Amino acid sequence: MHFGQPFAFARQRWHSTQWLVVLPLALIIAITIADVRTPASVHLGPLLVVAPAITVSFAGAWLTGLIGALAVAAQVVIAVLDGDLSTPNHIAQIIGLTVLSIMTVIICLARDRHKAELVQVRSVSETAQRALLRPLPRRLGPLHISSTYLAAAKEASIGGDLYAVTRIGNCTRVLIGDVRGKGLAAVGEAAALMGAFQEAAHQHVTLPALAGALDRSACRYLTQFPGADDEVQEHFITALLLEIPDDDFAARVTHCGHPPPLLISRGQVTSVLSPPAPPLGMWGLAQDIRTSHTFSFEAGDTLLLYTDGLVEARDTAGVFYPLQERLALWTKCSPEMLIERVERDLLAHAGGALQDDAAILAVRRMTAPHAERPSGELAGSDRSRPVGRSVSPRDLGAGPASSRWPPPRSVPAPQRRRAR
Repeated sequence: MHFGQPFAFARQRWHSTQWLVVLPLALIIAITIADVRTPASVHLGPLLVVAPAITVSFAGAWLTGLIGALAVAAQVVIAVLDGDLSTPNHIAQIIGLTVLSIMTVIICLARDRHKAELVQVRSVSETAQRALLRPLPRRLGPLHISSTYLAAAKEASIGGDLYAVTRIGNCTRVLIGDVRGKGLAAVGEAAALMGAFQEAAHQHVTLPALAGALDRSACRYLTQFPGADDEVQEHFITALLLEIPDDDFAARVTHCGHPPPLLISRGQVTSVLSPPAPPLGMWGLAQDIRTSHTFSFEAGDTLLLYTDGLVEARDTAGVFYPLQERLALWTKCSPEMLIERVERDLLAHAGGALQDDAAILAVRRMTAPHAERPSGELAGSDRSRPVGRSVSPRDLGAGPASSRWPPPRSVPAPQRRRAR
């Protein structure tokens, strides 16, 4: 610890606990007066040890040492007023009180050192979280976005849950995921997946193709995981990919073993279900079965994306957090207010402590499609995709042309009516 840090801790504690120091001072004065006025056969001086013992609970080493020194001085005053400072009884009391005061100071120094280390660890953790989970912009195209991350460990604010958002032409793509496991290994997998998403999102035209690229990236990363092969096979990442065009009242979603998002529309809360697929990192098991599901997402609608730490939080009776029921009470809230109410209600439900990390993301469409475009003009990123059914990679053609972003300009783009 830096030499000046004890003084900083002392100043901080003095400003926050300056009124509490009156208690040990009052005890020293009261015990000294009581011992002097009691008969010689009654010895109250040993009670002075209470003063530094109380001070150590709220003050730093310097203030605790000062109170200890005052207590020793009071013990000396008592001995002098009794008429004989050199008696074995008084000498033993003074030496014992001095030793105990020194021990309280040592305890304070050790506690302050550990506190400084914990502050540094938390600072590093928060810096790492800001680097990995960068604050999302409040407005992105026609979308209003709000997010939060709740770490299960009180000593850290980072884990294996993740989310990321990126703009691709005239649409927005969103990733939310949850890495199996905890600790630094989960943080490394989350960072690798978010980096792969930011790059691959610009290279693949469909969500299934993007999910396949992320799956291959996760598999490559997991092969470098230290341990036996069976341990590698047990690692995976649940993920959900969302695509929201600017010029269409529709959105597309691809599930990879992740909890489905909840849609708040016209005062109703519904779950956006689609054909599930295995999580990422399952060694190519889902290459042929991943599809994208299209659903209505109109102006004023809100999507809530989350990880399983939210819905698997239990109360003291073991009851899971009823997310969909609670959202029905807050259908008119803005994304920020919705996130805030879910967070407070979740912590109240779980007794203030979560068993697993939870990431929450709220996305609201703010403007109507085609608001600033001539009639009949649509975006070029998804004009060839039908609305109202699941879309597989085969619907868009096989081969390299179907997996690159943006799609070739030579392919005609038929118009379609606005989805409602």
